[in-house]
Amino acid sequence: MFSYDSLPPPKSFLTAAASFTASALLFRTIASDLIPTEYIKSLFKRFSTQLTVVIEEFDGLTPNQLFEAANTYLGTKLSPSTHRIKANKAEKDDELTVTVDRNQPIIDVFQNVKCTWVLHTEVIEVDHNSNSRSELKFFELNFHKKHKETVLKNYLPYVLKKAMEIKDAKKAVKLHTVDYYSGTDYWSPVVLNHPATFESMAMDLDKKVELMEDLDMFVRRKEYYRRVGRAWKRGYLFYGPPGTGKSSLIAAMANYLKFDVYDLDLKEVRGNSDLRKMLVGTKNRSIIVIEDIDACGVGLPSRETENDVSNSNEEDDKISLSGLLNFVDGLWSSCGDERIIVFTTNHKERLDAALLRPGRMDVQVEMSYCSYGGFKVLASTYLQVKEDEKMEVFGEIEGLLKKVEVTPAEIAGELMKKSDDVEIVLGNLIRWLQLKEAEHKD
Repeated sequence: MFSYDSLPPPKSFLTAAASFTASALLFRTIASDLIPTEYIKSLFKRFSTQLTVVIEEFDGLTPNQLFEAANTYLGTKLSPSTHRIKANKAEKDDELTVTVDRNQPIIDVFQNVKCTWVLHTEVIEVDHNSNSRSELKFFELNFHKKHKETVLKNYLPYVLKKAMEIKDAKKAVKLHTVDYYSGTDYWSPVVLNHPATFESMAMDLDKKVELMEDLDMFVRRKEYYRRVGRAWKRGYLFYGPPGTGKSSLIAAMANYLKFDVYDLDLKEVRGNSDLRKMLVGTKNRSIIVIEDIDACGVGLPSRETENDVSNSNEEDDKISLSGLLNFVDGLWSSCGDERIIVFTTNHKERLDAALLRPGRMDVQVEMSYCSYGGFKVLASTYLQVKEDEKMEVFGEIEGLLKKVEVTPAEIAGELMKKSDDVEIVLGNLIRWLQLKEAEHKD
């Protein structure tokens, strides 16, 4: 039977504890003197179940894309236990950019795999004489060894993809124009603040949906283009009367895809060689635009007369049709990925057939006069009024639009005139359409 009387006195407990502690300290001191610290660390690592992937900011002088992606991605994975973050905002950006700070563990779970990220920094000496120093940044990613294949083959590619999506969502779309004094690539950028979207485009709904689906298919078919041996690019031709929204549609595409726009005015290009340099100067995920190709002012010769031009001493002082075709789908056009080329024209019939074949202009979209569907989009955008709110008035406008040819730009102009009262604006629009109908009859 247990009895408290059988226990040793408290003094014996204290003596034994003190003896054990002293022995432990003595062993630790002897071990640290006889066994190198690095050896002990390596011994523990050998029996550890954890694997660490080091992701440095630079590979030599080249920025590490995975480091940048991790920095962007982890900014969206902050938790209440995170005590320090970094925030910055560029002048042209609408939102703050949030990233992790040093020595802050960030835990992410992917397919039931726990991944722990920590950003570290090390000071490195660059110049021994001047004591110049620089900071080396790197991420350590820790996870269980058994998940090595999942992390390397699935998780890290996922981080790269998600980081790109995050950047695209925040990206400020830029408009690049030809500038011979801006550098070797001849492009000068400004932020494109055009508000056009597919929702605000007054065009046939079926055409709009078809175009959006084609764009979506294009951006997700990288492997398909590689498999069939074609450059990852697509050509579009927008044609129709002035004022039908061709330029606005290009802006809507850029805003939808978050692609930069390169506005190529052929009148500013000095010759075929410069045209090639400008193509190489464009970035991936971009839209190259040549507007009013039929009236660009460069006098593109046909292929029949081009041989005479090529024999002259002014061969490279002007753009030839062959030079333009090589720009669109020659060898130089493959020097980049995910590019879209858009031509616009008011007179499709004036274009050389060589420009229109598939592989150069893959999709041709006719931008026609304003339809009733287009008017409803304009009424919703400009007046914030729907068809079911003004059935009778909308019905009268629908009948008039079937009789007259007016552009979306003209309708938009009428909707912006004279008054903020919807009834007055729609009444004025009806009278204007009636005058157009009378002119047409005369």
